[in-house]
Amino acid sequence: MKVLLINGSPHKEGCTYTALKEAADALNREGIETEIFHVGTGSIRGCIGCGGCSKAGKCVFGDDGVNAAVEKMKEADGLIIGSPVHYASASGAVTSFMDRFFYSGGKYAAHKPGAAVVSARRAGTTATLDQLNKYFMINEMPVVSSQYWNMVHGNSPEEVRQDAEGMQIMRTLGRNMAWLLRCIEAGKAAGVCLAEPEKRERTNFIR
Repeated sequence: MKVLLINGSPHKEGCTYTALKEAADALNREGIETEIFHVGTGSIRGCIGCGGCSKAGKCVFGDDGVNAAVEKMKEADGLIIGSPVHYASASGAVTSFMDRFFYSGGKYAAHKPGAAVVSARRAGTTATLDQLNKYFMINEMPVVSSQYWNMVHGNSPEEVRQDAEGMQIMRTLGRNMAWLLRCIEAGKAAGVCLAEPEKRERTNFIR
């Protein structure tokens, strides 16, 4: 089994990475393979709602890593999204990235466990978690929690590592993700199938 972790920070090995790495290490100790995918520092286009991905099977903008991440999601069993807090929200880059990731490849994440991790110097963490968790909820993904909200605090990787509670939260998150993955695997082996989906209803409130 494998979990894909997406680092939405422009800093490849900064505060967000430090939190994700702690969760990844806990997953590894539980026998779960991990990969941390860095969104990077380049320009990330926002979704333009063109619908091209429904025809091509991938996002029409193929030069900024979104399609590569979707390909990795096809092989992954779980997903963790990490973002720094920018103005009490996820970073603009990770927001644009995840909009297109889920719009073009959400079907590859559906029904797989998901979790969000956020890092901040001080505040804005719960609003950012709420924003990121919505990606999982609209894709029928079980949301993995920890002993507290999935956040760390610090202005540098060294300070984040000093956040003893935050580091413990990341380790607990990793173990909880591993437990849920094993539960899903055991359910499949026992013949437990997904619920039969209903025909999708789309309601427009303007008549």
